[in-house]
Amino acid sequence: MSSSAGQYQGNLQYAVDIVLCIDATASMTPVLDSVKESALTFQQRLETVMHEKGKAISQLRVRSVVFRDFGDNEDDAIDTTDFLTLPDQAEKFRTFLNGVEAQGGGDRPESGLEALALAVTSPWETGLDRRRHVIVMFTDAPAHPLGGPHSALQSYPADVPRSADELFERWGYAGSQLSVMEQSAKRLVLFAPDEEPWNEMQQDWDMTLHFPSKAGHGLQEFEMDEIIDTIANSL
Repeated sequence: MSSSAGQYQGNLQYAVDIVLCIDATASMTPVLDSVKESALTFQQRLETVMHEKGKAISQLRVRSVVFRDFGDNEDDAIDTTDFLTLPDQAEKFRTFLNGVEAQGGGDRPESGLEALALAVTSPWETGLDRRRHVIVMFTDAPAHPLGGPHSALQSYPADVPRSADELFERWGYAGSQLSVMEQSAKRLVLFAPDEEPWNEMQQDWDMTLHFPSKAGHGLQEFEMDEIIDTIANSL
């Protein structure tokens, strides 16, 4: 629970959940430290912007989904945390991120869609007055399609959909019967190459922003302000 929440008693209660999907393959070596540093500072920056708008976040939680490539090494292809409440569990969050190292990856496409699928099915907050559920993808590579040979691996997550269409259904759209996201709360922010599948998502998926990156250096210039504004301006 944010320490500032008590200053806004009587106003609306805001709950923000953020899932960070972070590519930790070897090609991310030049930029991974800046991604981690920004992730560790966004809490303070978000609270500052919210305060300027006369609002306070009553509950801020963050979850990490670190991914590499099931086709290269299935044992370290995915590593996740539970939702951690900030600032109370900030040190646990910091310890996890500091332990992430850029390595492996094999061929150029990575297991980014598996990471996104796990993020979509996170145990999102359902209480308080207003909610924002934000997924942020950091990658410099395209993604392997879902349902390929990697899905037969023993370590492959059982609840990951076997097609892009099913993942789209889980994200949700008008008439979707499989949606697991709250329509008014969801947001997807992509710091990813201008390649499939990422460049198609801004066109086809609602509530989605795409900021193109280039392998090895594109993420050096990304601004966490984009994420901050996405959250603060929509609450």
